[in-house]
Amino acid sequence: MKLLHVSPSMDPKHGGVCQAVRIIISGLTELGVQNEVVSLDPAGSPFIKNDPFPVNALGAPSGPWAYNASLIAWLENNLSRFDAVIVHGLWLYYGYGVRKSFDRLNSKSPKLFVMPHGMLDPYFQRASGRKIKAIRNYVYWKLIENKLVNRADGLLFTCEEECRLAREPFRPYKPKGEYVVGLGAEQPPAYNEGMREAFYDKQPELRNAPYLLFLSRVHEKKGVDLLINAYAALSTEKGQIALPKLVVAGPGLETSYGMEMQRLAYDTLGLRGSVFFPGMMTGDAKWGAFYGCEAFILPSHQENFGIAVIEALACGKAVLISNQVNIWREIEKASGGIVEDDTLEGTRLLLRRWANFREEEKISMGKNAIACFKTTFEKGPAAKQFLKVVGN
Repeated sequence: MKLLHVSPSMDPKHGGVCQAVRIIISGLTELGVQNEVVSLDPAGSPFIKNDPFPVNALGAPSGPWAYNASLIAWLENNLSRFDAVIVHGLWLYYGYGVRKSFDRLNSKSPKLFVMPHGMLDPYFQRASGRKIKAIRNYVYWKLIENKLVNRADGLLFTCEEECRLAREPFRPYKPKGEYVVGLGAEQPPAYNEGMREAFYDKQPELRNAPYLLFLSRVHEKKGVDLLINAYAALSTEKGQIALPKLVVAGPGLETSYGMEMQRLAYDTLGLRGSVFFPGMMTGDAKWGAFYGCEAFILPSHQENFGIAVIEALACGKAVLISNQVNIWREIEKASGGIVEDDTLEGTRLLLRRWANFREEEKISMGKNAIACFKTTFEKGPAAKQFLKVVGN
């Protein structure tokens, strides 16, 4: 079987979707499936050379719609080579281009699936800072996007919560099928001392110091402001709760929000020496950060799956998350972490509850985290479910 994955970009700096595509392809490849990607990346982008599967980079898109004049022609010349096509994500030109190409091919076209990756979550229509974007999405849905979603042979979701939430924000919403295929994650590389040293090279002040790890895009949606304010509040609270250091790692420090968070921590709240911003981490430095932390924390306002959450579980680390991370029920059921509201008080509770755990309780939750990963989130079972759906 041969599958085509349509992704807006495969640049790791763009976060979750391209990482999810790589994980899906890795699992499917082990099952004997051939995979290709078509993306709107500049031809010859260095990150493409690292992928063990073909990536057809058609050139950088233009404008806010991410238009690419080459896409439809490439699809019409190549769709017949594939048994099924999976569109990853929504709201940009590439989805429209796929739908137009399928309309022209009619009966000769392969199967078509759409994997929204959380982009139908009602959060994006309700968040106070997204009113203009919410109106834009509403209009775009009415004119364009519903035709792709309702024409596809099925929508693919990473968890039950994502599937449930996708039914809320838009009408007409009449997909031919809804399938929870999961996602899973790669088994992390085994720990070695080089990982620890690679992390310390990025953040030497943390050598031998306990710390909590946030590793995600530094963005308002991720609740970074909640985390920093809650950490500051507990640091000065009477009773002297002993908090580990806090590492806020990930891309986005150069954005206005990222710079605001650094000012908040250092200038406003006086947390220099307690909160660290090492930027984006990859390779050994990333795994060193995971293996060396006490626990992983993500008080996100909306998180479809949270690959970093799964990676933390796989490294044997308890996860402290909000109940807006869509896989929170699975984690809470497995006692692999702590779950609270995505509010300032909820984030304070995450930190307080963890700080008040006895050492043996922390160790036990870490063991539960590994068990949760192996039974629920490894890539193998998710790949089999994915293939079962798209291969029928």
